[in-house]
Amino acid sequence: MTPSTGAHAHASTAARWKSEWFGNVRADVLAGIVVALALIPEAIGFSIIAGVDPRVGLYASVAIAMVIAFTGGRPGMISAATAAVAVVVVPLVRDHGVEYLFAATILMGIFQGIAALLKLNLLMQFVSRSVITGFVNALAILIFMAQLPQLDPTNEGVNWITFAMVAGGLAMIYLVPKLTTAIPSPLVAIIVLTCLSLWLGSPVNTVSDMGELPQGLPFFMLPDVPLTWETLAIIAPYSLTMAAVGLLESLLTAQIVDDMTHTGSDKQRECGGQGVANIVAALFGGMGGCAMIGQSVINVTSGGRGRLSTFTAGLALLIMLVLLGGIVGQVPMPALVAIMIMVSIGTFSWNSIPNLRVHPWQSSMVMFVTVAVVVFTHNLAIGVLVGVLLSGIFFVQKVMHMFEVERTRTVTEEGETATYTAHGEIFFGSVARFEAALGPESLQPDPADHVIIDVTRAHFWDISAIGALDKVVERMRMHGRSVQVVGLNEASADLVDRHGATDRTGVEIGLAPHP
Repeated sequence: MTPSTGAHAHASTAARWKSEWFGNVRADVLAGIVVALALIPEAIGFSIIAGVDPRVGLYASVAIAMVIAFTGGRPGMISAATAAVAVVVVPLVRDHGVEYLFAATILMGIFQGIAALLKLNLLMQFVSRSVITGFVNALAILIFMAQLPQLDPTNEGVNWITFAMVAGGLAMIYLVPKLTTAIPSPLVAIIVLTCLSLWLGSPVNTVSDMGELPQGLPFFMLPDVPLTWETLAIIAPYSLTMAAVGLLESLLTAQIVDDMTHTGSDKQRECGGQGVANIVAALFGGMGGCAMIGQSVINVTSGGRGRLSTFTAGLALLIMLVLLGGIVGQVPMPALVAIMIMVSIGTFSWNSIPNLRVHPWQSSMVMFVTVAVVVFTHNLAIGVLVGVLLSGIFFVQKVMHMFEVERTRTVTEEGETATYTAHGEIFFGSVARFEAALGPESLQPDPADHVIIDVTRAHFWDISAIGALDKVVERMRMHGRSVQVVGLNEASADLVDRHGATDRTGVEIGLAPHP
């Protein structure tokens, strides 16, 4: 690299860094504040799910958000403590205690760092658009369902005022942008409804009712667990699951934010960044986390685009907990419920409903099954895995049926010749049709003595295909026919040369490439 090239690369990196951090300062700061307010009840709720003190979820959200702002690969995406990770650790906390949770979270981060080094983010290429749509729709449904306890009249603190405030909050969220975009409408809704609630003394649930807010700053600490192989055996399965779930949700959320902002992101860096963020969170008394689609949507719709919005969310959350805990605790839950309902409405892919009639039924089925599994199990990883497997099955089925064999018979001076011309892809999914189409020539109504298998328009993908070719040739020869294979492309010929079993030299019958 020449000095001029190095200087240019450095300048480009500096310009990108400046743009990602300070290209949208005002909007990023305001959006981050909105996200911080919405994070509090969710972090408390996730802590309750995991069976730990609310501080564990809140401190995790602070640390993860602030660290991922520097280490992540997707500017403007929000990461914090999440339900997807919380549900995984319930048995670990119940059986071994919170210290083992911290140790498992550190190992989770190490696993995610290894995943980044191995470029496992490339596996996202196998997640189809239908699966992503199903993932998005399922999350939208889960986000809405999570608000139902705050809308259940049988629960304490839920009354007609609650519904009125939710309706008023939604009205402000959707109408304020028509008047001004200077302040994010969700922030306007929070401020107005909080002031109104305090002025009227409304008997509605507040943030403080979700759980006690922590006092003081988080502090550095190492997990108090024995450094033994037994400890590793206990935490490793949980850490591996947490790492996989966290990366899956983070990468899918990054793709969604990419689509919303029409920008790209560094998925490999995101994997490593998530690992670093989780390690830091655990060292400051926090649980594991990952990207949050709901909070990311709030951030983007509030105008957040850069890394500053993510950092502001973490810093604002810390300030609120340490300095403004009393005020934050008075924020009415209906205001936050209104925001999350907005997120649910905005997240759901409404186009996917009319598209059910125009898209191929296989795509619609993949989307529907992904939604159903995620909603039923509340496990994003299982839903996405089922969706990917179903997509793979449909793909294999489609490719399998894009294969055909034509037979033509000619009579020359050399005798009668039957030519089998194969079209399409020959692999484990289509070998049965290949073998059936090239049955013994002797069973044809007009059999020929000489057989040519023309694979000019076909391609052999795996050893199953080579095995099928060997079987067909051997079967023809056993029935007294001479066989020649023609038209092998270079890749197919290499496979045949390495794995073909028929007439090992192969050249005489055209099974191996000529030197």
